[in-house]
Amino acid sequence: MIELEALRERLAEARQQLMNEIQTLSFADLNKLPGENSWSVAQVCHHLYLAEKSFTSALLYGLNSEKSKKAEAKPLHLYLLDRSKKVDAPSIVAPSAESFELEEILNLLDESRTFLLEVMDGINDETILTEKSAKHPLFGYLPLYQWIENVYLHDQRHIEQIKEIKSEIL
Repeated sequence: MIELEALRERLAEARQQLMNEIQTLSFADLNKLPGENSWSVAQVCHHLYLAEKSFTSALLYGLNSEKSKKAEAKPLHLYLLDRSKKVDAPSIVAPSAESFELEEILNLLDESRTFLLEVMDGINDETILTEKSAKHPLFGYLPLYQWIENVYLHDQRHIEQIKEIKSEIL
């Protein structure tokens, strides 16, 4: 049985780890590119915001879909936490090239998390999370609870990226 409370705890833990990594960065450090084909910390955070909104939209779609089918769980952690497996972000979740103030980033991350938590708050029967699915561009059909897992695992992947960026720019 999938418990929404356990998923909420993992989301909160990953978000706190992210905050710990970015809260003390200056505007310059937040927006400094570590290399020619690399993202800044701000761009990674903007990507996390865009991805969380996208994942939440997929979750909402699956919840509201009459045709949604049951799908087998995938070992997302094996793929998402392995940073040796590089994937180009689809354009829908590619970050802006503009610079961001820390407060802007914090507001965006708060906005996307609020959206996700509001959708989760609307789930009255947790069994729906295993009974319904939505299609992911890389993983195929995922049970809906894995769309929530995807958020915190994706955050963890990019927290490691932020640590690498910080080690290069600071």
